[in-house]
Amino acid sequence: MSVVIAFLIVGILGLVLGLGLAIAEKKLAVEKDPKLEELEAAMPGANCGGCGFAGCQAYADAVFSGAAPAGLCSPGGEALARRMGEILGIEVEVKERMVAFVFCSGSIETTTSDYAYKGMKDCNAAALLQGGPSGCKEGCLRLGSCMAVCPAGAIRYDEKGRVVVDKEKCIGCGKCVAVCPKNVIRMVPYTAEWLCACSNHEPGGKVRKTCKVGCIGCKMCETKVEGSPFKVESFLSVNDYHSDQSAAEAAAGICPQKCIVRRS
Repeated sequence: MSVVIAFLIVGILGLVLGLGLAIAEKKLAVEKDPKLEELEAAMPGANCGGCGFAGCQAYADAVFSGAAPAGLCSPGGEALARRMGEILGIEVEVKERMVAFVFCSGSIETTTSDYAYKGMKDCNAAALLQGGPSGCKEGCLRLGSCMAVCPAGAIRYDEKGRVVVDKEKCIGCGKCVAVCPKNVIRMVPYTAEWLCACSNHEPGGKVRKTCKVGCIGCKMCETKVEGSPFKVESFLSVNDYHSDQSAAEAAAGICPQKCIVRRS
């Protein structure tokens, strides 16, 4: 009998304390500004960290408090930037959409190998061993570390085993850029169509020894095509994305290494 009474007492105390906590929560709750609630609701929920904050809610809080500008969310893009401006009643500078691109078109067939790598499938681990197994020490190691961190599933292997980014799926968070030990993944404008898929700044003679499709700095893309947007800097062709691109395809066609590629 005493055991039943004890259980009843504990149950009643638990109920009283629970009601007390519920009442206290309502009394002590801080009313959230409706505009902040709208901002939080408008966020894409990717929580990718590309904006520089811990997640979507943290970024919304920072924008609301004035600690961060609107328009930093790559997944939300232009639509979200404009929506945030509408909610806050401010003018928002819409930034150009940026997506990731792998500046390397080398594959097993076109690139030499220094040794057979048997370690874990991680680019950073492989890079610790003499810069990786690839003969080109500036190129992609193709072990997929970028794929492992991509929250959008935008990175894959193509039919030749090369790492490529689907620009339509890319949310521009930059996680792949941060994890790549070779710096072959970089952000480019979404509208950029023709790019030199190479990161090797070595003279052409050295490049040819390790890769059949690496840029050799011959300058044909620059000097043989009038109005070409490509310029060779330190033995590597670079596209000035914001210049006239009408001659870009012609520049790609004249490239002897075929390293200027059209991004799909």
